[in-house]
Amino acid sequence: MSTLDAKIVAVVAPHPDDETLGCGGTLLKHIARGDDVHWIVFTGISTELGFTEERVRSRDEEILRVAESYGFAGTHRLGFPTMQLDRIPKADLVGALGAVVKRLGVHTLYVPYRNDAHSDHAAVFDACAACTKTFRYPSVRSVRAYETLSETEYGVKPEDTGFRPNLFVDVAAFIDRKLEIMSIYANEMAPFPFPRSDVALRAQAQLRGTQCGATAAEAFMLLKEIE
Repeated sequence: MSTLDAKIVAVVAPHPDDETLGCGGTLLKHIARGDDVHWIVFTGISTELGFTEERVRSRDEEILRVAESYGFAGTHRLGFPTMQLDRIPKADLVGALGAVVKRLGVHTLYVPYRNDAHSDHAAVFDACAACTKTFRYPSVRSVRAYETLSETEYGVKPEDTGFRPNLFVDVAAFIDRKLEIMSIYANEMAPFPFPRSDVALRAQAQLRGTQCGATAAEAFMLLKEIE
């Protein structure tokens, strides 16, 4: 890909690990193509929230290692308290995210699914939706919702029709690297049948692959596309 064809891509993660669970292979594919990929992390942990100093320090190290492993063009930590986004005014969330989207000139935006079980995911999606208005954020041309194992499949809202992908990305060349990066989040992983496990992640990629004729794929709901 030529420099002129390169796109500014941003993945919005409610928590560190959502970006890898949801679209790690796709992000690696973007980077391999020459796109500038940015990681926007909405929440953080602190001792004030009840986390130990050791855990706060290890989380900082994880974020640094993950960013280096991907080769992200930038990491943007918004610093909102984890598991408390539903208590924060939406205007604050939109303002923080919107400033990054505008400054970067984001073309393609990856966002969490609105009906994930975790309330932080819903709050982040709503903030993302506000940052896709063409008249305010004209650079945003593509918006894609990703699925997050351990959250998307546990959404139980009766009015939700479920995650129904209409866009598939062949990540066969990147699935092993995705799993290697996910292993950096050692505290978030556990043996199968826990959903955040190597076995479950590979099985999900294989299932999505069967839907598009690939050996491994990631699936998205394409919410907006402007050619």
